[in-house]
Amino acid sequence: MTAMKVVSLVPSATETLLALGVTPVACTRFCEQPGLATVGGTKDPDVAAISLLEPDLVVVNDEENRFDDVDRLRKLGLAVHEMSPRSVAEVGPAVAALAAAVGAGVPEPFAPGDWRTWLDERRQRRRGEPRRTFVLVWRRPWMTLAGDTYGSSLLQLLGCFNVFTGRGTRYPTVELAEAAARRPDLVLLPTEPYPFKEKHGAEVAAAVAGAEVVIVDGQDLFWWGIRTPGAVDRLAAALSGPTP
Repeated sequence: MTAMKVVSLVPSATETLLALGVTPVACTRFCEQPGLATVGGTKDPDVAAISLLEPDLVVVNDEENRFDDVDRLRKLGLAVHEMSPRSVAEVGPAVAALAAAVGAGVPEPFAPGDWRTWLDERRQRRRGEPRRTFVLVWRRPWMTLAGDTYGSSLLQLLGCFNVFTGRGTRYPTVELAEAAARRPDLVLLPTEPYPFKEKHGAEVAAAVAGAEVVIVDGQDLFWWGIRTPGAVDRLAAALSGPTP
């Protein structure tokens, strides 16, 4: 049987495909897979190069990839598989659907019943009141994440309440004074997409008085898919919260 030719335009999907035993014929330069060919970035894929590869499937995401690029791929007759979970609950079904699309088995705990069990177990282990949490994703301008995002959902699973839930725009521009007014007791500075470092932590701590400032792994907070269960464990430990 000939191996399926898959192009992944989503870092999380590339990582997940490899775990499923499917090596993409190409991915983006942001997928951090030096052994794989690249076809541009998530926002500027080389559509012509992708077409020349004659893939059986191109995996995309409605947040990482532009509609115009995905539309061009479809008009070229390429099969497109969208993988766009907005919450931790949607990750299990998304991984199972990707596995089905590429003819791979569904690993534990991503099968439907197993995923529900996994989520229930972790929800039951949350303790105490939710920690009021402010997450920065960019600097100059300062940007955060609101509700309807995977990152916010993951924090909720860890017992954190995102103080910008309900802000409308999924990734709004904010001022630190506005964040301080929402009285967070925890501020998270992920290592990506903006590479926050200790010096930024001091700057934020001075503006959001009284909050604990923690630098966390941005991939664990924002990359979904095969890494999600392990990311929950690692972030829980980093936040000194309950260990799922």
